[in-house]
Amino acid sequence: MTTLLVIAKAPVPGRVKTRLTPPFTPRQAAELAEAALADTLAAVAATPAGRHVVVLDGAPGPWLPPGFEVMPQSGGDLDERLAAAFAACAGPALLIGMDTPQVTPRLLAPALDFAAHDAWFGPAADGGFWALGLAAPDPALLLGVPMSVPETGAVQYERLRASGLRTGLLPRLRDVDTAADAAEVAALAPGGRFAACHRRLSAPAPVVR
Repeated sequence: MTTLLVIAKAPVPGRVKTRLTPPFTPRQAAELAEAALADTLAAVAATPAGRHVVVLDGAPGPWLPPGFEVMPQSGGDLDERLAAAFAACAGPALLIGMDTPQVTPRLLAPALDFAAHDAWFGPAADGGFWALGLAAPDPALLLGVPMSVPETGAVQYERLRASGLRTGLLPRLRDVDTAADAAEVAALAPGGRFAACHRRLSAPAPVVR
């Protein structure tokens, strides 16, 4: 059974998207995070898989659609938390984050096919990665990979290749980390919740005369 995992943090002001402040307030940053998460979960829900799982730091909220299992994130650094998420899967698994609301079922579907690949890798524009798929989830493939640094993606990709895995490449996507990222991603997917939220929060304040 193939599992589609979303690793996420509950959109609580002051705990998510802190690099968006300024220009956005902590509450606005949390609104953008919630919209990004909602778009991501909608794309995941529309992608056929045996299981749809949110690996969550925090408590579920009204943004969680039906049909998802919720798995609490483990403790430790990010590499340990990602490894633990894969360790909970008995078969092939694809893991993505919540920072690419432009993702679509069309982008995700190929990475659930492991007939010709042992792994899938989705590079991010900031040097990280937005997707990682493993036909045989092995936590050792992630443990020790330095996270949230410019070379994260390169190290993770080389780890896959050095392990002899036939690795398929997914398109490079931009994560929403900064205000510039948010504007670009909103423009890439103008019909989504994230774009609508970004337009609302970025609209000029009315002039009081």
